[in-house]
Amino acid sequence: MGVGTTHPPIERVNYVVNYIRGTRKQPRVPDEETPVPEDVLTSASERLDEKEPSLADNEEILHALSELTPVYENDRTYFVLGNYAREPIRRLNLVVDRLNRREDTYAFRMVDIRGEWDNSIQKFCLVADLVTCLVGVAEKEPSDFLVEQGLLVGTVEYFRKSHVLKREYEDEDHPFGWMQDGVFELLDDEGRLYRWRTEEDLVDAAEELP
Repeated sequence: MGVGTTHPPIERVNYVVNYIRGTRKQPRVPDEETPVPEDVLTSASERLDEKEPSLADNEEILHALSELTPVYENDRTYFVLGNYAREPIRRLNLVVDRLNRREDTYAFRMVDIRGEWDNSIQKFCLVADLVTCLVGVAEKEPSDFLVEQGLLVGTVEYFRKSHVLKREYEDEDHPFGWMQDGVFELLDDEGRLYRWRTEEDLVDAAEELP
């Protein structure tokens, strides 16, 4: 592909991504016309610029790209986000499995891309740039995808292709935090929030995804 040794590491990564995609959509903060409350953004732009990627990060990116071949081979791709605790990840897997039953479709989780990155935000953004849809499975358990939710609404390109499957709880009107409630409201306004209580509901909600 003509990636020479004279390229600095980040330029090598961008070269590879651009080669594969043709063009790469860079994350950007919404403009004044985008209805995203300031307090919901969670400093998305600051997170993206938090630190320079290390050489190890960039080597991991190049390795990850080689593992993402199904993303380029299928018509629709779903990057599924959620909680990796024992029970929630089982439900996350239900969504991935249901989506992968569709023709010309590839659904996967963050952990399906091997490697330990120091800059997990960079890893998320790289993958999010490439896929058709970003799908979140939201539960109130700890270790949920809080940072990613901020990025979903904090970048125009991500928000446009984001869908969230939100779990509803008995006798709890606001089981999630204020930031997550703000994300849910924005997606609900766009018709991209899907509610569920049982695992059967979750499967049905996954079926409604475009």
